[in-house]
Amino acid sequence: MKTAVVILNFNGKAFLELFLPSVITHSKNADVFVADNASTDDSIDFLKNSFPEVNVIKLAKNYGFAGGYNEALKQIDATYFVLLNSDVEVTENWLESVITKLDNDPAIAAAQPKILDYKNKNHFEYAGASGGFLDFLLYPFCRGRIFYSCEEDTGQYDREMEIFWATGACLFIRADVYKSFGGFDARFFAHMEEVDLCWRIKNEGHKVYCFPQSVVYHVGGGTLQKSNPYKTFLNYRNNLAMIFKNVPAGVLFPIIFFRLILDGVSSLRYLKEGTVKDIWAVIKAHFAFYAMIPYLMKNRSKRFLAYEELFPKSIIWLYFYKKIRKFSELIP
Repeated sequence: MKTAVVILNFNGKAFLELFLPSVITHSKNADVFVADNASTDDSIDFLKNSFPEVNVIKLAKNYGFAGGYNEALKQIDATYFVLLNSDVEVTENWLESVITKLDNDPAIAAAQPKILDYKNKNHFEYAGASGGFLDFLLYPFCRGRIFYSCEEDTGQYDREMEIFWATGACLFIRADVYKSFGGFDARFFAHMEEVDLCWRIKNEGHKVYCFPQSVVYHVGGGTLQKSNPYKTFLNYRNNLAMIFKNVPAGVLFPIIFFRLILDGVSSLRYLKEGTVKDIWAVIKAHFAFYAMIPYLMKNRSKRFLAYEELFPKSIIWLYFYKKIRKFSELIP
């Protein structure tokens, strides 16, 4: 098969019921799979009864986002994988417009569409917007979203362009590239794994693109809500792990040291908000990162080509002190 659309599901029957019809309707030239991460709801029975045309892969346990996709994609033979969150509504031509671009440029290994907010459809959505970037301190931001400020979509970012990372909410990737790089880092479980994978493939000279002519609408926070302490733990730990794997040795330890300090400063907002569990999650994330260092040492990138593509200024300074809220004010 040429294209496999793969939805990873965990207790997401309600999302499947709501969004799977749009995927089936607008993915005529692809095979649709649902990989179930050992759900405890009746997702499997629902799929068999309501969508018999969908291929179901039952995983033995909940491997998380990263491990779940790794296990599922081992069982699929295709030219292109399209990793799609269960809480995404797709639109007409969302698939073909990107696949055509990948067919025409073998240097592009991964891509994403424009991601808009399902609940506020004229605004970009947090997880990816119109393409992801990193600043020199390795904080992620997007074309259309800086921290929690999501811009209104007026077509200002409709130009296709090379980006640093593509969102895991809707990730197009060549199957041979995915498999040759070992897929996602399963140790991440969830969050930041797509940034890490894009960084690794860019280190080897591949390109990552956003093609905004393809549009999808994402609910976001469908599995772990924004205020979930476990999500806080994963984000802080995995960001540090990603840095350790992909930053050149000469600047690695200064950046890690500075990031540890900034993590501590940023956790003070949880104190202000009264969410003590999130503060504890940051502390646990740091110690979990220390425990991962032997593993990370063995899995550091061999080349660091993509480091030169980082945004050379601090997004924290520009956002919180300069009050910049739009990507176009950062990178005209």
